[in-house]
Amino acid sequence: MLDDEESRSLLEILELVRSGQAVTRPDLARATQFGRAVVSRRLDQLLELGLLGEGDRLSVPRGRSPRGLHFNTTSGHVLCADIGARSMFVGLADLSGQILVQVSIEHDIGLGPEQTLKALCEEFDKVLVTAKDAGRQLWGVGLGVPGPIEHATGLAVSPPIMPGWSDVDVRRRLQERYGVPVWVDNDVNVMALGELRGGTAMNQRDVVVVKLSTGIGAGLISNGVLHRGAQGSAGDIGHVKVSDDPTIVCRCGNTGCLEALASGWALGRQGQELVDRGESPFLLERTAGRPVTGDDVVDGALSGDYSCMKLMNDSARLVGDTLALIVNFFNPALILLGGRLMAAGDAYLATVRNIVYSRSLPLATRELVIGKVGLGSGSALQGAAALALHEIFAPEYFADWAGSRSVPQLLPTAS
Repeated sequence: MLDDEESRSLLEILELVRSGQAVTRPDLARATQFGRAVVSRRLDQLLELGLLGEGDRLSVPRGRSPRGLHFNTTSGHVLCADIGARSMFVGLADLSGQILVQVSIEHDIGLGPEQTLKALCEEFDKVLVTAKDAGRQLWGVGLGVPGPIEHATGLAVSPPIMPGWSDVDVRRRLQERYGVPVWVDNDVNVMALGELRGGTAMNQRDVVVVKLSTGIGAGLISNGVLHRGAQGSAGDIGHVKVSDDPTIVCRCGNTGCLEALASGWALGRQGQELVDRGESPFLLERTAGRPVTGDDVVDGALSGDYSCMKLMNDSARLVGDTLALIVNFFNPALILLGGRLMAAGDAYLATVRNIVYSRSLPLATRELVIGKVGLGSGSALQGAAALALHEIFAPEYFADWAGSRSVPQLLPTAS
């Protein structure tokens, strides 16, 4: 295991080369305070690990031409997945976080953990065939799931839309199957990480990323870092109480939750009530006897069906009311909305904006921008890769595996 100073210096040099701030040994000597001998030793270590590579000599005005340095993004790879309530996205990323292979399938998470993990591993295995054919080495797995995750253990804790998942050790099961460290977080947190790494939230310090889909949740970026809270449940705005009506029962067991009135799940229920009363021509024709979904209501609103438009407007107003509370409390510079409900178009976004701006304090909204996620449905998959890479190169974990001169392994800090 590396000591703190050695680990810190290795990571600093790696980041300088990765970011392009230093591309030669002399550049590194000038950019750091380590001295030429230390820089040379650290570079040799990074070259041995395969994290850096040396290329051709570069032309310089005078003196000996130094060799160019580059970050070897293909020396390792990570599997990444975003499991939603009704679908899953699976991919393979290189060490820069670029998604190299991506697949998606429809899957109902309500089928339970056994069927879901079986489907996930089948897709992972297909992706790995491609990776192995290209000689790519697997270093880790990053996974997002649609429920509250205890960050320290990776366990789902009483997830409302994931029946049978409570305390299922997904991390351990995937580690046993693939032999590499695994990190698990909730889907909106990985969505926020994706936007922070390569989307609209890049270079932003204080951001709220909101997922409006079957459920509702928020990922909080504070001072440029994902804020999970003490146990990992920060941002669970879907269970903020927005109604005193005791008949509105949420899947969490409480009444009057935002998710029970404004989510895709709630819209499906409300749309079914419209059909039962014969009040929505679009839904009556669209569903023809099958249960109404939130997507049906979204499509109805886009087609101009008055009843569906009203449901979507009511949803947007409730989301806006809740976000106004968050704005007054957290004072973000940017709010990004994503998820299936955003397919409703600009009218939904405009309503949320109007409510937030009218219900929040003037100082909090003076420079506040409210928009859509930049990566669309790819935000969470990108974020799942970023989750694994962030942990792999975290100082304490990096010190373990780099010190052993090997690729990331199942060490105590990752189990």
